[in-house]
Amino acid sequence: MKSYQQEYLLRTCDCDVNGQWRPSAILEAMQEVADMHCTLLGCGRNDLVKRNIVWILARSEVQMTRYPEIGETITVQTFHKPVRLRFFPRYFLFTDAQGNVIGKAGTLWLLMDLITRQTVPAGEIAALLPDNSELAAPMALPATVGQLQGTETVKEYEAVYSDLDVNGHVNNTKYADWLCNMLGIETMRQYQLQSLILNYNAEVLPEQRLMLRLIRRENDFQLIGNHGEKTAFEIGGMLQERRR
Repeated sequence: MKSYQQEYLLRTCDCDVNGQWRPSAILEAMQEVADMHCTLLGCGRNDLVKRNIVWILARSEVQMTRYPEIGETITVQTFHKPVRLRFFPRYFLFTDAQGNVIGKAGTLWLLMDLITRQTVPAGEIAALLPDNSELAAPMALPATVGQLQGTETVKEYEAVYSDLDVNGHVNNTKYADWLCNMLGIETMRQYQLQSLILNYNAEVLPEQRLMLRLIRRENDFQLIGNHGEKTAFEIGGMLQERRR
């Protein structure tokens, strides 16, 4: 129960125009594996909804050394670390069929009250988690997105049906799609995301209008989403030449 892992056969729907694991699909796999582990521990989504609370992500950081392709079988392993105030750290390792680590990720989760839409203390949910203090984290806690100066592209966007999840807001995985769309098809054909940091500052609700601002400086990028005067999310990271 200290950790959980699941095998995935990469299908066409999991991959992008290059036939490689799509960044948002990586986040989807992380989300599903985390929920399965929590379910086994008695704190999955169905358990929490009975208490009018749900898991939400505050930060994610993904680092990939290789993107697997359609038809490959990969294993996603996850485990949590001790709670820090209201934050639940959770880590992930991605390995290929030969057992090689091809990527890793770190996340910080919170509990949100479905009625007030405010975060709640870790409390009794933290007590359900086994002590994993002896497990070594594969990376540092997810970082904050720093400021970047460079060439800017601005676009207005409205949260639509396909962006939303069962919690009634934009799902954490969709922000990766927004980033890739802003970077553009030609960029995503030539490059892949070596690292990706996502800071979720405020939930984005149905039909909210956002101003998306992409900043590029060589291989570094930053995407900021503002709703009025409020920064809803920030994404940062680095591109590298796509490997075949």
